[in-house]
Amino acid sequence: MNLDLLPQDCFAHILSFASAREACQLSIISETIRSMADSDVVWDNFLPFDCAEVLSRLDTPVIYRTKKELYFKLCRLHHMDGGTKMFYLDKETAKKCYILGARELQIQWSNNPLYWSWNSQPFLKSRFEEVAELRTIWWLEIKGLFNAKLLSPKTLYSVYLLVKFADRAYGLDTHPSQASVQLDTVLSKRKVYLNNNGRASSKNRVIVNGGDDREEGIDDWVEIELGEFYVNDLEDGVVEMCLKEVESQHLRGGLIVEGIQLTPKIKLLKG
Repeated sequence: MNLDLLPQDCFAHILSFASAREACQLSIISETIRSMADSDVVWDNFLPFDCAEVLSRLDTPVIYRTKKELYFKLCRLHHMDGGTKMFYLDKETAKKCYILGARELQIQWSNNPLYWSWNSQPFLKSRFEEVAELRTIWWLEIKGLFNAKLLSPKTLYSVYLLVKFADRAYGLDTHPSQASVQLDTVLSKRKVYLNNNGRASSKNRVIVNGGDDREEGIDDWVEIELGEFYVNDLEDGVVEMCLKEVESQHLRGGLIVEGIQLTPKIKLLKG
């Protein structure tokens, strides 16, 4: 079948079932196909349904000429809501991803300088202006809340706590911490150890600039997987994410918290 003979609206409808990657691959077939594959009608399908609202919440306006250009610009990290969160599109799936900064989290006793300090040193290479560093405490509890309506529907999400470990870190992995993620009545629970054996080098992390351009030092942040959850059609609910260890009652310190990341769970195909 000669795709060049298809009407543009028909071609756009076909591509609505494809991915952004497939649309780019088709655009190299011919000049006619490229003009159709690059059209706003096609790329509007890959943008979030609430794209206008997302753009209004970004701290820096996104300048674009075409919907395709807008799509790829949104695949890069953007601060939003006054710098407390970050947003980007996963380039492979066009799903919405968020990072909640440490200031957006509920960290027990984080306002008490005896237990936690708020740092903004450049050497930490954080995406946010401030991160929270644990001085010393025995009750460790970090919570995050997020409106499920802001996420992509019909999507399985993974949740990660983004951390680093100071040179003086101690007592963090003596006992496992309880990680949990809950949306409505569905609860995901697991035990995790706070150490450098996270998934920071995993091939399917897409956290920096939509997974393309790497920033020196950014990948030093370790991803501690807290759990996963599934979002139905425009689900009305709050995702509750938590890391907690209060049973051992021993002191610990040196944990540096950047935030919590919500990203679509992508299974890589082998071969």
